[in-house]
Amino acid sequence: MSLYLILALMTAAAIFAVLWPLSRHPKGEGNGGHDVAVYRDQLDEIERDRKAGLIADSEAEAARIEISRRLLSAADAGAVRDKVVTTPLWRRRAAAIVALVLLPIVAITLYGRWGSPQLPGAPLAGRLDAPLANRSIESMVAQVEAHLEKNPNDGQGWQVVAPVYMRMGRFNDAVRARAQTIRLLGSSAEREADLGEAQVAAANGVVTADAKATFERALKQDASNLKAQYFSGLAAEQDGKPEEAARIWRGILTSAPANAPFRPLIQRSLARVEPNVREVEPNTPQPGPTQEDLAAAQQLTPEQRQEMIRGMVDRLAERLKADASDFEGWLRLVRAYAVMGDRDKAREAAQSARNTIGDDAEKRKRLDDLAKGLGIEG
Repeated sequence: MSLYLILALMTAAAIFAVLWPLSRHPKGEGNGGHDVAVYRDQLDEIERDRKAGLIADSEAEAARIEISRRLLSAADAGAVRDKVVTTPLWRRRAAAIVALVLLPIVAITLYGRWGSPQLPGAPLAGRLDAPLANRSIESMVAQVEAHLEKNPNDGQGWQVVAPVYMRMGRFNDAVRARAQTIRLLGSSAEREADLGEAQVAAANGVVTADAKATFERALKQDASNLKAQYFSGLAAEQDGKPEEAARIWRGILTSAPANAPFRPLIQRSLARVEPNVREVEPNTPQPGPTQEDLAAAQQLTPEQRQEMIRGMVDRLAERLKADASDFEGWLRLVRAYAVMGDRDKAREAAQSARNTIGDDAEKRKRLDDLAKGLGIEG
């Protein structure tokens, strides 16, 4: 009933605001008529003074002009008031009837037809206790955050909210949540790998020194952890060690089941460092380089290895010239030039990528964040 009372009071206030001007009655001529009479008396007095020789003709003319101006203004104001007060009484009464009767009836009719007066109120506590299927992810996260603010040492709470932060794109919050999980619940290969993944996401795909150390801790506890293995290969690629990245990723593919959902990702990653790689069959000997090839690669001088890496990067650049729509390829090229220390080419590649992606805000943000993280913005 309190809702209906509030609505009734609001309606009454609106009606009063409409009726108040209509209920005010004019008071006839008012001050306007009095002013006209005063100015006319002043004109007569000036004329008497002029004839009696009390004021000069020039002074009398100037005073007469000024008082005449005021007289005209007062007369105009009175005419406007006369026009206003001629509003018929029946019109004011009709407006009052509409405001008092018709408006509330129309409002109640519309609300009864399209509103929901039968629904009860829904306080915040009740909404938070609603079934999960009926709640938004933002409300659930807000509830968990409120709980963690009061209970910052609840490791399970941090562990629950961390993957949600990842899905929402709140990567810095995910890093904090996963670090708190490890602090409170202890370190494990899975938790360390999850933390490293969040650190890479927060750095826009760059495996930073902190992330690399995190994955190393994960692999020390479980050398078969797939997430840590994959990102270790990515770190090797970004450090300019494609042969090491290829070795790690080939090892994952060799031991992975044929229907493993992550195989396409590993295959694409392997193709970046070995463009001519063919599909690696699961659970079969690796068809990769022979022992002689590996031994020869180990004997390469640093200059020769650098030349090999340069050749791979140049091939990627040529491929992007032919197919500029590969946005991920542009990101790899920018990162590769930056890792090699060729900052001018990294900037050129970033600008070429910007020209390609056009007005795509999400891709432009990823590219700008990468350039900023590599220190090549501008």
